[in-house]
Amino acid sequence: MASAAEQLASNLNFSAFAKAEDLKKRLWFTLGALLVYRFGTFVPMPGINPDAFAQAFQQQSGGVLGMFNMFSGGAVQRMAIFALGIMPYISASIIVQLMTSVIPSLEALKKEGEQGRKVINQYTRYGTVLLGTIQAYGIAVGLEGGNNIVIDPGWFFRISTVITLVGGTMFLMWLGEQITARGIGNGISLIIFSGIVAGLPGAIGGTLELGRTGALSTGIILAIIALAVIVIAVIVFFERAQRRLLIQYPKRQVGNRMFQGDTSHLPLKLNTAGVIPPIFASSLLLLPATVAGFAQSENMPSWAAPILAALGHGQPIYMALYAFMIAFFAFFYTAIVFNPKDTADQLKKHSGFIPGYRPGERTADYIDYVLTRITFIGAIYLVVICLLPEFLISATGVPFYLGGTSLLIVVSVTLDTVAQVQGHLIAHQYEGLIKKSKLRGGKRGR
Repeated sequence: MASAAEQLASNLNFSAFAKAEDLKKRLWFTLGALLVYRFGTFVPMPGINPDAFAQAFQQQSGGVLGMFNMFSGGAVQRMAIFALGIMPYISASIIVQLMTSVIPSLEALKKEGEQGRKVINQYTRYGTVLLGTIQAYGIAVGLEGGNNIVIDPGWFFRISTVITLVGGTMFLMWLGEQITARGIGNGISLIIFSGIVAGLPGAIGGTLELGRTGALSTGIILAIIALAVIVIAVIVFFERAQRRLLIQYPKRQVGNRMFQGDTSHLPLKLNTAGVIPPIFASSLLLLPATVAGFAQSENMPSWAAPILAALGHGQPIYMALYAFMIAFFAFFYTAIVFNPKDTADQLKKHSGFIPGYRPGERTADYIDYVLTRITFIGAIYLVVICLLPEFLISATGVPFYLGGTSLLIVVSVTLDTVAQVQGHLIAHQYEGLIKKSKLRGGKRGR
């Protein structure tokens, strides 16, 4: 027999959406906030020669700048006020999460509930300002080293650049928090999602243009479309896949009545690390090429040239290191965000247990064993998803937007947002049923 939630979910339709006024307000707020973000990616930073910068960016778009430009929605290419994007906040969040695992005081804050979470979020904001300031200053110095990119180099330009870029990042962080609180979905993820989606039409148009000019054959373009559909289907399957561990709760007696023990499940996602592993791996591998591109060739040591050539995009060593680093970060980040010992302690605190395993250390060991096995499968999934498009990009020159990382982010955020919309609709229908039952009860009372 279907549960009430499943029956409600099956009855979701347009009429239910039309009646959900709160959901519509949240959707309109989310759309308005994302439009503000997109507008900011076109506001240029002061003191820059656009033509000179466009020429310099074109030469370095194959390095880490190309990836950051994708995540920033094209703001890096235009050197807009949102050029730093939301990446400093994401980096600060990951660093704080790492620190909570090694610093006892931060680990204690994490266990204090809502109040501790607020303190950790404040530390994350401070870390965002620090990282953003360092990156913005590095960008200012790098721009001054270019050929006539900066109109008036000097400390005034550096300070104004730091203030502008860090201010843009802090505004995006605030905007993401507002979307999460008053809109639909995770605000930070939606900002990255909108930046990637905004570049997809241009990437698709560029691919079709390559086909029109004969640079790509019709068969290759059809293969690209088929591969994109297959990759999306595989991402949907694996992102929804989870291993559910059976949790049992003992019988309990209230007064003279004996209540049967309940059962539930502990869901373990196949890909607990999400999109963090490919993002970190791409950043670290593309960084040497980007630094070398800005450096003068006459100042480069003789031994650096063959190493940089081997680490070039699409080279065998690059692919091997990319696969290894994705797998490494999949296990590393999973170990950071999911602690089997804490989960086992919570189960023991609420009198829950996994059948066949004693509460406490034995339960933690079993959860860790299962998590390691499914993370191994998840790491293979991430490597395959990210490497297949990389082979295609290196062989055909397809735009960077069609890479596995971008598709992974787009599909994951879409699934999460749709799930939240369905949750709001189900909650709205529950509220409607409760109101109807109260009205019927009132009429009967009369």
